[in-house]
Amino acid sequence: MARMTMIQAIRSAMENTMERDDNVVVFGEDVGFFGGVFRCTQGLQEKFGPQRCFDSPINESGIIGAAVGMATYGMRPCVEIQFADYVYPGYDQIASEASRIRYRSNNDFTVPMVVRMPTGGGIFGGQTHSQSPEALFAHISGIKTVIPSNPYDAKGLLIAAIEDDDPVMFLEPKRLYNGPFDGHHERPVTPWSKHELGEVSDEHYTVPLGKAAIRREGAEVTILAYGTMVYVAEAATQETGIDAEIIDLRTILPLDLETIEASVAKTGRCVIVHEATKTCGFGAELMAVVMEACFYHLQAPVIRVTGYDTPYPHAHEWEYFPGPKRVGDALKKVMEAA
Repeated sequence: MARMTMIQAIRSAMENTMERDDNVVVFGEDVGFFGGVFRCTQGLQEKFGPQRCFDSPINESGIIGAAVGMATYGMRPCVEIQFADYVYPGYDQIASEASRIRYRSNNDFTVPMVVRMPTGGGIFGGQTHSQSPEALFAHISGIKTVIPSNPYDAKGLLIAAIEDDDPVMFLEPKRLYNGPFDGHHERPVTPWSKHELGEVSDEHYTVPLGKAAIRREGAEVTILAYGTMVYVAEAATQETGIDAEIIDLRTILPLDLETIEASVAKTGRCVIVHEATKTCGFGAELMAVVMEACFYHLQAPVIRVTGYDTPYPHAHEWEYFPGPKRVGDALKKVMEAA
């Protein structure tokens, strides 16, 4: 067991799977010699050679299309899109090809591929390096969408994704890449606590896709969050003193409906937190799920705390970012309801 950043844990996951299966290959822009813009693939080309870890042209459609072809022929590509903001040229390959081949072929072919991409804000990346497009993937039948919140989960979920026989979109919150987050602006947390960082095994292990984690048990209100927003939810809970139960979804498709329903039925209140824009964000789906399954348990309307319906700003990033104050206000509002 070792303490790892999320970057190190993701790298360890790829290294473990590449050691165990020669069909696992890693490629993308600058992931080979350079080791990736965030260094997630550093050392993999040196260890496994340029045929197993290699650089691609600047062509997201080509990267994902090549991965679809490789996967259909039995390989297990794990490709990197340098920023989630750049995935749109390859979206047609995801929506029209990767997601449909199992169905189209009557289960004769599968597409065991992973598309990794840094997501969200928190590094002053501005409008073209800070987007959170997870809802676009959750809308597509036939793919899975994963968003880890800590290094231990990141490694276990990525190994599970690489070993899965269906395509997986793996969104990595770049705000968490180099250490934990206390939910307040850019202030780091030191020293790392076991809860936030955890110990990550050097060996092979998996975290199941489609299973949420209860990060904090509570009785008064349920907070549904994922990625960076898990830490914002924790900060808001500490500051308000409200006994909130925090559910880290970990995967948004498949969604752990059982854990969500059990928590909301217990608390009778629900606040949903995500960084993406509000309109048609994944919080809308979560709200619908809660209303359908738990309507008669609710003691207050469900509230969403999200990013704004604007391009992600640069100079005013922390005004856009859903922080503890906004989440805390939502918690107080649902508690005030009769």
